[in-house]
Amino acid sequence: MSLRASVLALGLVATGSIVAAGPCDLYSSGGTPCVAAHSTTRALYSAYSGSLYQVRRGSDNTTTTITPLSAGGVANAAAQDSFCASTTCLITIIYDQSGRGNHLTQAPPGGFRGPESNGYDNLASAIGAPVTLNGQKAYGVFVSPGTGYRNNAASGTATGDAAEGMYAILDGTHYNGGCCFDYGNAETSSLDTGNGHMEAIYFGDNTVWGTGSGSGPWIMADLENGLFSGISAGNNAGDPSISSRFVTAVVKGGPNQWAIRGANAASGSLSTYYNGARPSPSGYNPMSKEGAIILGIGGDNSVGAQGTFYEGVMTSGYPSDATENSVQANIVAAGYATISLTSGPALSVGSSISLRATTAGYTTRYLAHTGATMNTQVVSSSSSTALKQQASWTVRAGLGNSACFSFESRDTAGSYIRHYNFELQLNANDGTKQFHEDATFCPQAGLNGQGNAIRSWSYPTRYFRHYNNVAYAASNGGVHTFDAAASFNDDVSWVISTGFA
Repeated sequence: MSLRASVLALGLVATGSIVAAGPCDLYSSGGTPCVAAHSTTRALYSAYSGSLYQVRRGSDNTTTTITPLSAGGVANAAAQDSFCASTTCLITIIYDQSGRGNHLTQAPPGGFRGPESNGYDNLASAIGAPVTLNGQKAYGVFVSPGTGYRNNAASGTATGDAAEGMYAILDGTHYNGGCCFDYGNAETSSLDTGNGHMEAIYFGDNTVWGTGSGSGPWIMADLENGLFSGISAGNNAGDPSISSRFVTAVVKGGPNQWAIRGANAASGSLSTYYNGARPSPSGYNPMSKEGAIILGIGGDNSVGAQGTFYEGVMTSGYPSDATENSVQANIVAAGYATISLTSGPALSVGSSISLRATTAGYTTRYLAHTGATMNTQVVSSSSSTALKQQASWTVRAGLGNSACFSFESRDTAGSYIRHYNFELQLNANDGTKQFHEDATFCPQAGLNGQGNAIRSWSYPTRYFRHYNNVAYAASNGGVHTFDAAASFNDDVSWVISTGFA
């Protein structure tokens, strides 16, 4: 191997002095330049120092733009933390670093209408997916069902049967079987316009169309009206279930040729899971790609999926395996790692706690339950034993993510606080993945400066909130009555003390 080849394999290029190359520098060197480059965690070109993403805070609806700490560097998470202190923040724009203006914004209504009253998709919490890159904090894009980003007027993306490549860095533990957690090429109308009108990376364990080996999740391709793991809409035993926390997912396609590749994004090299002819059902050869860009949703705005996105690109032309291998080396060198999902006063697994409201006029009320209904009730040392038990909770490791917590009832063993239709309920643990995720919550410092605010792990825009003495999983200024912005910071902040029981 030549010196230059060795340098490229390490993710470096010689430009007078040796500097770290970004993924898009490597694609350009390989003759397949990026036409879209999205990341909330870092710059994807060595010289890029522009906008990575925009956040909007809930306190006054103002926005700020997050940039790298230096050219080619990691996002300035401290700037976001400062801007969003004592309030909530949403990711409103994910900027395109390629210079083509292919920014991703809130996805509009499509053939499958979005969750909001106006059909537009939800925006992601700015704090739902914290990570570090070589020890520097950054934030990914945590997509809950109903969340999505899109650009229906992209420039330079592949259309028709033209060749393209793409990769995305994802959280291999955050997925479901909903349709469809995608990143890539889709319809410009937000409608299902037929077979072959999409070419996007899919990640999840949906089994309606194609599957891989094991029980999933899998990297597949969403080509519209089918998630494909290989030549047919059936099973490809060569497409493995993913087990790594950070995943590199690769899809590329050209005239009657396409491939799926994947790897652990924190170590190792890419493997090829499929490389061959286009799928055999009609409509996929030749392809009829339209060139829009989607993140977190299907081509018709299907919004049932969940996942986490850290970075990804789309290219002009069919990248070589060698170029992608160099990009994977660069990704590994970026040093993705996990970081704490919680902050504020610490909780101890196994302890008994009670949660007191901090809103003026309600400070004698504690989070409690009456049957399955979660509410607040006035509790004191002289209250009945039954009421003390109803207002006491045993802290457990998070059922859906052990980095956060679940709260088991002291008087109803095996039942936990969970969100359901954005209400808080007390339900028995049924052992399902859905229940475990619905019953997992991540405490952070109280938004009003007191105690803790307790947000949902699976819907990180939503917090424990008391409203008219009933408990909800509420967002700041959302569409429901209980999402009202007035007194939000107070209503979602709780002082945690030793349990009454």
